[in-house]
Amino acid sequence: MVTRRHCLGIFMAGAAAAQSHRVMKVEKVFDSPGTGPNGMQATAEGLWILDQQDNRAYLVSPTDGKVLRKLDTECDRGSGVTFDGEFLWLDSTYNCRILKIDAKTGKTLGNFPCPGSGPVKWPNPRSTKAEKADPVSGLYRATAITGGHGLEWQNGKLWVAVPPSKQLYRIDPANKFMVDFMFATPGDRPHGVGWEGKYLWLADSNMRAFHKLDTATGKVQQVLQLAASDPVPHGMTIWNGVIWFCDADTRAVCRISLQ
Repeated sequence: MVTRRHCLGIFMAGAAAAQSHRVMKVEKVFDSPGTGPNGMQATAEGLWILDQQDNRAYLVSPTDGKVLRKLDTECDRGSGVTFDGEFLWLDSTYNCRILKIDAKTGKTLGNFPCPGSGPVKWPNPRSTKAEKADPVSGLYRATAITGGHGLEWQNGKLWVAVPPSKQLYRIDPANKFMVDFMFATPGDRPHGVGWEGKYLWLADSNMRAFHKLDTATGKVQQVLQLAASDPVPHGMTIWNGVIWFCDADTRAVCRISLQ
């Protein structure tokens, strides 16, 4: 028998779910200086954008995209960038490495293996020549072995989102670059990451969504959904209550207010 209390419970659960899954308004701010922006990190100096085509790290003004600094890097189709307060860390995706570089010169200071590297697979059809559909499963599998995408730094630890393993890893650079914690990502194509207080937001390119994660458990706290007509989130970062993200295909640099 369905009671009034039962109906109220269903209604409240539905309202909570609707509140946690919001469709967001996207504002395009400018075009990236490179043709394939794939990683982002906000700092007090400006926005760092790592380009997967020219493998340069650009420091740009968040106001108009003006290039403030340009670094040539040793990345192979880089997909993630973060700043530890002194050095930049980059995901060199196609050789499955994580690089530590000088933020002024671009010189490589450290070169480390990326955990979880391998071939990616997901159910969404894509048109790139590097991928083909499995005739049995229907999944699209990349022929190349690749590594990490989004990177973030917090309290001396490096967080990296890795699509092939569909995992978020926490790495301790001071302890032989060991993984000391990890959990599964909500989707099959995790990309950029950004901190909001104690929570870590994760972009998923295939889902066109951002997931707010409890880093103690990996549980999703909130979902921000983009429209099919919006740019696809690749690299992302958060600064002063605003999500910034870039689309590697259209060069668009966009923002979404979290307020």
